[in-house]
Amino acid sequence: MNILITGGTGLIGRALICQLALDKHNITVLSRSPQKVYSHFCNEMACWTHLDDKENLNQFDAVINLAGEPIADKRWTPEQKQTLVNSRCKLTQKLVDLIKASDSPPGVLISGSAVGFYGDQGENNVTEETPPKDEFTHQLCAKWENIALDAQTPLTRVCLLRTGIVLSTKGGALPKMSPPFKLGLGGKLGNGKQYMPWIHIDDMVNAIVFLLNNNNTQGAFNLTAPHPVQNKAFTTTLAHVLKRPAFMTIPATILKLMMGESATLVLGGQQAFPKKLLDAGFSFRYPQLEGALEDIIRHKK
Repeated sequence: MNILITGGTGLIGRALICQLALDKHNITVLSRSPQKVYSHFCNEMACWTHLDDKENLNQFDAVINLAGEPIADKRWTPEQKQTLVNSRCKLTQKLVDLIKASDSPPGVLISGSAVGFYGDQGENNVTEETPPKDEFTHQLCAKWENIALDAQTPLTRVCLLRTGIVLSTKGGALPKMSPPFKLGLGGKLGNGKQYMPWIHIDDMVNAIVFLLNNNNTQGAFNLTAPHPVQNKAFTTTLAHVLKRPAFMTIPATILKLMMGESATLVLGGQQAFPKKLLDAGFSFRYPQLEGALEDIIRHKK
Protein backbone atom coordinates (compact mmCIF):
# COMPACT_ATOMS: atom_id res chain seq x y z
CA MET A 1 0.00 0.00 0.00
CA ASN A 2 0.92 3.65 -0.36
CA ILE A 3 0.40 5.10 3.12
CA LEU A 4 0.51 8.69 4.40
CA ILE A 5 1.37 8.96 8.11
CA THR A 6 1.20 12.00 10.38
CA GLY A 7 2.87 11.96 13.79
CA GLY A 8 5.46 9.58 12.41
CA THR A 9 8.27 10.68 14.74
CA GLY A 10 6.24 10.09 17.91
CA LEU A 11 6.41 6.92 20.00
CA ILE A 12 3.62 5.08 18.19
CA GLY A 13 4.52 6.45 14.77
CA ARG A 14 8.15 5.32 14.95
CA ALA A 15 7.24 1.78 15.94
CA LEU A 16 4.42 1.60 13.39
CA ILE A 17 6.59 2.82 10.51
CA CYS A 18 9.23 0.20 11.30
CA GLN A 19 6.59 -2.53 11.06
CA LEU A 20 4.99 -1.13 7.90
CA ALA A 21 8.42 -0.89 6.27
CA LEU A 22 9.05 -4.56 7.11
CA ASP A 23 5.71 -5.32 5.47
CA LYS A 24 7.00 -3.59 2.28
CA HIS A 25 4.51 -0.71 2.26
CA ASN A 26 5.45 2.61 0.65
CA ILE A 27 5.38 5.28 3.34
CA THR A 28 5.18 9.06 3.18
CA VAL A 29 5.61 10.89 6.49
CA LEU A 30 4.09 14.32 7.06
CA SER A 31 6.41 16.23 9.39
CA ARG A 32 7.55 19.80 9.93
CA SER A 33 11.01 18.38 10.74
CA PRO A 34 12.33 16.29 7.82
CA GLN A 35 15.72 15.92 9.51
CA LYS A 36 13.99 14.28 12.46
CA VAL A 37 12.30 11.83 10.10
CA TYR A 38 15.57 11.03 8.33
CA SER A 39 17.42 10.62 11.64
CA HIS A 40 14.96 7.90 12.63
CA PHE A 41 14.51 6.22 9.25
CA CYS A 42 17.60 7.27 7.22
CA ASN A 43 16.52 8.50 3.79
CA GLU A 44 14.22 5.58 3.05
CA MET A 45 10.98 7.51 3.69
CA ALA A 46 9.40 10.17 1.55
CA CYS A 47 8.70 13.25 3.67
CA TRP A 48 6.20 16.06 3.20
CA THR A 49 6.53 19.18 5.31
CA HIS A 50 3.01 20.51 4.70
CA LEU A 51 -0.24 19.91 2.84
CA ASP A 52 -0.78 23.43 1.54
CA ASP A 53 0.13 22.60 -2.06
CA LYS A 54 -1.84 19.34 -2.17
CA GLU A 55 -5.16 19.16 -3.99
CA ASN A 56 -6.11 15.57 -3.11
CA LEU A 57 -4.76 12.29 -1.76
CA ASN A 58 -5.47 10.14 -4.81
CA GLN A 59 -2.05 8.47 -4.65
CA PHE A 60 -2.62 6.96 -1.20
CA ASP A 61 -4.37 3.75 -0.23
CA ALA A 62 -4.48 4.69 3.46
CA VAL A 63 -3.95 7.63 5.79
CA ILE A 64 -2.85 7.11 9.40
CA ASN A 65 -3.23 10.27 11.47
CA LEU A 66 -1.31 10.18 14.78
CA ALA A 67 -0.26 13.83 15.13
CA GLY A 68 -1.08 15.87 18.21
CA GLU A 69 0.51 17.88 21.03
CA PRO A 70 1.26 15.56 24.02
CA ILE A 71 -1.59 15.97 26.47
CA ALA A 72 0.28 15.42 29.73
CA ASP A 73 3.46 17.45 29.22
CA LYS A 74 2.14 20.86 30.35
CA ARG A 75 -0.46 22.35 32.70
CA TRP A 76 -3.83 22.90 31.08
CA THR A 77 -3.92 26.67 30.86
CA PRO A 78 -6.59 28.04 28.51
CA GLU A 79 -3.84 28.59 25.95
CA GLN A 80 -2.53 25.04 26.29
CA LYS A 81 -6.03 23.59 25.96
CA GLN A 82 -6.43 25.47 22.70
CA THR A 83 -3.04 24.19 21.52
CA LEU A 84 -4.14 20.63 22.28
CA VAL A 85 -7.32 21.14 20.25
CA ASN A 86 -5.64 22.91 17.33
CA SER A 87 -2.77 20.42 17.01
CA ARG A 88 -5.28 17.63 16.48
CA CYS A 89 -8.26 19.19 14.78
CA LYS A 90 -6.73 21.56 12.23
CA LEU A 91 -4.54 18.89 10.62
CA THR A 92 -7.32 16.30 10.74
CA GLN A 93 -9.69 18.73 9.02
CA LYS A 94 -7.13 19.33 6.27
CA LEU A 95 -6.70 15.58 5.74
CA VAL A 96 -10.46 15.08 5.58
CA ASP A 97 -10.82 17.91 3.06
CA LEU A 98 -8.16 16.35 0.83
CA ILE A 99 -9.74 12.90 1.10
CA LYS A 100 -13.13 14.33 0.13
CA ALA A 101 -11.52 16.15 -2.81
CA SER A 102 -10.05 12.89 -4.16
CA ASP A 103 -11.53 11.11 -7.17
CA SER A 104 -9.90 7.89 -5.99
CA PRO A 105 -9.68 8.46 -2.23
CA PRO A 106 -7.75 6.39 0.31
CA GLY A 107 -9.68 3.31 1.35
CA VAL A 108 -9.19 4.01 5.04
CA LEU A 109 -8.45 6.86 7.43
CA ILE A 110 -7.11 5.62 10.76
CA SER A 111 -7.17 8.56 13.14
CA GLY A 112 -6.02 9.06 16.70
CA SER A 113 -8.14 9.52 19.81
CA ALA A 114 -7.82 8.35 23.42
CA VAL A 115 -9.71 6.58 26.19
CA GLY A 116 -9.95 10.07 27.68
CA PHE A 117 -12.99 10.26 25.36
CA TYR A 118 -14.96 8.60 28.18
CA GLY A 119 -13.81 10.94 30.96
CA ASP A 120 -13.23 9.55 34.46
CA GLN A 121 -15.38 6.41 34.68
CA GLY A 122 -14.47 5.20 38.17
CA GLU A 123 -15.05 1.44 38.39
CA ASN A 124 -17.46 1.22 35.44
CA ASN A 125 -16.70 -1.36 32.77
CA VAL A 126 -15.96 0.74 29.70
CA THR A 127 -16.59 -0.45 26.14
CA GLU A 128 -16.92 1.55 22.96
CA GLU A 129 -20.64 2.03 23.75
CA THR A 130 -20.16 3.52 27.25
CA PRO A 131 -21.67 7.02 27.61
CA PRO A 132 -18.88 9.56 28.26
CA LYS A 133 -18.52 12.04 31.10
CA ASP A 134 -18.45 15.62 29.82
CA GLU A 135 -14.89 16.59 30.82
CA PHE A 136 -12.15 18.36 28.86
CA THR A 137 -10.62 15.11 27.61
CA HIS A 138 -14.01 14.03 26.27
CA GLN A 139 -14.60 17.38 24.59
CA LEU A 140 -11.15 17.24 22.99
CA CYS A 141 -11.47 13.67 21.74
CA ALA A 142 -15.09 14.08 20.59
CA LYS A 143 -14.23 17.10 18.46
CA TRP A 144 -11.23 15.29 16.99
CA GLU A 145 -13.24 12.15 16.24
CA ASN A 146 -16.17 13.99 14.68
CA ILE A 147 -13.88 15.74 12.22
CA ALA A 148 -12.29 12.43 11.21
CA LEU A 149 -15.68 10.72 10.82
CA ASP A 150 -16.63 13.28 8.19
CA ALA A 151 -14.27 11.46 5.81
CA GLN A 152 -16.39 8.30 5.91
CA THR A 153 -18.04 7.37 2.61
CA PRO A 154 -18.72 4.11 0.75
CA LEU A 155 -15.16 4.48 -0.61
CA THR A 156 -13.40 5.43 2.65
CA ARG A 157 -13.87 3.82 6.03
CA VAL A 158 -12.76 5.56 9.22
CA CYS A 159 -11.25 3.84 12.26
CA LEU A 160 -10.71 5.79 15.49
CA LEU A 161 -7.95 4.77 17.93
CA ARG A 162 -9.17 5.32 21.50
CA THR A 163 -5.74 4.66 22.91
CA GLY A 164 -4.78 3.86 26.49
CA ILE A 165 -1.37 4.22 28.14
CA VAL A 166 1.13 2.88 25.61
CA LEU A 167 3.91 1.02 27.40
CA SER A 168 7.43 1.37 26.00
CA THR A 169 10.88 2.28 27.30
CA LYS A 170 11.31 4.60 24.30
CA GLY A 171 8.69 7.19 25.20
CA GLY A 172 5.31 7.83 26.76
CA ALA A 173 4.51 7.33 30.44
CA LEU A 174 6.87 4.50 31.42
CA PRO A 175 10.22 6.35 31.17
CA LYS A 176 8.73 9.14 33.31
CA MET A 177 7.42 6.71 35.92
CA SER A 178 10.41 4.38 36.16
CA PRO A 179 13.22 6.47 37.76
CA PRO A 180 11.70 6.72 41.27
CA PHE A 181 10.78 3.03 41.12
CA LYS A 182 14.37 2.11 40.27
CA LEU A 183 15.45 4.02 43.38
CA GLY A 184 12.90 2.20 45.53
CA LEU A 185 10.80 5.36 45.82
CA GLY A 186 7.87 4.32 43.65
CA GLY A 187 4.31 4.18 44.85
CA LYS A 188 0.66 4.69 44.11
CA LEU A 189 -0.92 7.96 43.04
CA GLY A 190 -3.66 9.21 45.34
CA ASN A 191 -5.71 6.30 46.67
CA GLY A 192 -4.48 4.05 43.86
CA LYS A 193 -7.99 2.89 42.95
CA GLN A 194 -8.13 4.65 39.57
CA TYR A 195 -7.93 2.34 36.56
CA MET A 196 -5.03 2.48 34.12
CA PRO A 197 -6.00 1.16 30.68
CA TRP A 198 -2.62 0.16 29.25
CA ILE A 199 -1.32 -1.50 26.06
CA HIS A 200 2.07 -2.92 25.04
CA ILE A 201 3.69 -0.98 22.18
CA ASP A 202 3.80 -4.15 20.04
CA ASP A 203 0.07 -4.75 20.50
CA MET A 204 -0.59 -1.09 19.71
CA VAL A 205 1.26 -1.41 16.41
CA ASN A 206 -0.28 -4.79 15.60
CA ALA A 207 -3.78 -3.46 16.29
CA ILE A 208 -3.29 -0.55 13.87
CA VAL A 209 -1.99 -2.94 11.21
CA PHE A 210 -5.00 -5.19 11.89
CA LEU A 211 -7.41 -2.29 11.31
CA LEU A 212 -5.46 -1.27 8.21
CA ASN A 213 -5.81 -4.72 6.67
CA ASN A 214 -9.37 -5.61 7.71
CA ASN A 215 -11.87 -3.90 5.47
CA ASN A 216 -14.81 -4.83 7.70
CA THR A 217 -13.59 -2.65 10.57
CA GLN A 218 -14.76 0.91 11.11
CA GLY A 219 -15.72 3.31 13.89
CA ALA A 220 -14.16 3.68 17.34
CA PHE A 221 -11.93 1.01 18.90
CA ASN A 222 -10.48 0.87 22.41
CA LEU A 223 -6.77 0.20 21.94
CA THR A 224 -6.17 -1.15 25.41
CA ALA A 225 -5.16 -4.54 26.76
CA PRO A 226 -8.05 -6.79 27.85
CA HIS A 227 -6.94 -6.67 31.50
CA PRO A 228 -6.82 -3.06 32.79
CA VAL A 229 -5.54 -2.64 36.33
CA GLN A 230 -5.90 -0.10 39.11
CA ASN A 231 -3.00 2.24 39.78
CA LYS A 232 -2.08 0.41 42.99
CA ALA A 233 -1.78 -2.90 41.10
CA PHE A 234 0.21 -1.24 38.31
CA THR A 235 2.57 0.18 40.92
CA THR A 236 3.03 -3.18 42.63
CA THR A 237 3.60 -4.98 39.32
CA LEU A 238 6.13 -2.46 38.02
CA ALA A 239 8.04 -2.60 41.31
CA HIS A 240 8.04 -6.41 41.17
CA VAL A 241 9.39 -6.47 37.61
CA LEU A 242 12.11 -3.97 38.56
CA LYS A 243 12.82 -5.94 41.77
CA ARG A 244 12.37 -2.85 43.92
CA PRO A 245 10.06 -1.95 46.82
CA ALA A 246 7.21 0.51 46.28
CA PHE A 247 5.91 1.84 49.58
CA MET A 248 5.42 5.49 48.73
CA THR A 249 2.16 7.35 48.12
CA ILE A 250 1.89 10.65 46.29
CA PRO A 251 -1.16 12.39 47.79
CA ALA A 252 -3.82 13.63 45.41
CA THR A 253 -3.49 17.15 46.83
CA ILE A 254 0.18 17.28 45.83
CA LEU A 255 -0.60 16.09 42.30
CA LYS A 256 -3.34 18.70 41.95
CA LEU A 257 -0.96 21.44 43.10
CA MET A 258 1.71 20.27 40.66
CA MET A 259 -0.50 19.57 37.65
CA GLY A 260 -3.64 21.62 38.09
CA GLU A 261 -6.66 20.36 36.14
CA SER A 262 -4.50 17.91 34.18
CA ALA A 263 -4.09 15.88 37.39
CA THR A 264 -7.34 14.22 36.30
CA LEU A 265 -5.18 12.26 33.83
CA VAL A 266 -3.47 10.40 36.68
CA LEU A 267 -6.14 10.56 39.41
CA GLY A 268 -9.01 9.47 37.17
CA GLY A 269 -9.21 6.59 34.76
CA GLN A 270 -11.18 4.13 32.70
CA GLN A 271 -11.59 0.38 33.14
CA ALA A 272 -11.56 0.13 29.36
CA PHE A 273 -11.97 -3.12 27.45
CA PRO A 274 -11.13 -3.67 23.75
CA LYS A 275 -14.50 -5.25 22.96
CA LYS A 276 -14.67 -4.30 19.29
CA LEU A 277 -11.09 -5.37 18.59
CA LEU A 278 -11.67 -8.76 20.21
CA ASP A 279 -15.01 -9.19 18.44
CA ALA A 280 -13.26 -8.45 15.13
CA GLY A 281 -10.77 -11.26 15.80
CA PHE A 282 -7.69 -9.40 17.04
CA SER A 283 -5.42 -11.38 19.36
CA PHE A 284 -3.26 -9.65 21.98
CA ARG A 285 0.29 -10.87 22.37
CA TYR A 286 0.54 -9.28 25.83
CA PRO A 287 -2.87 -9.39 27.58
CA GLN A 288 -1.46 -9.32 31.13
CA LEU A 289 0.50 -6.44 32.66
CA GLU A 290 3.34 -8.40 34.27
CA GLY A 291 4.25 -10.19 31.05
CA ALA A 292 4.05 -6.94 29.11
CA LEU A 293 6.33 -5.04 31.50
CA GLU A 294 8.83 -7.90 31.68
CA ASP A 295 9.09 -8.02 27.89
CA ILE A 296 9.34 -4.24 27.46
CA ILE A 297 11.96 -3.74 30.16
CA ARG A 298 14.04 -6.82 29.31
CA HIS A 299 14.18 -6.03 25.60
CA LYS A 300 14.12 -2.21 25.95
CA LYS A 301 11.14 -1.94 23.60
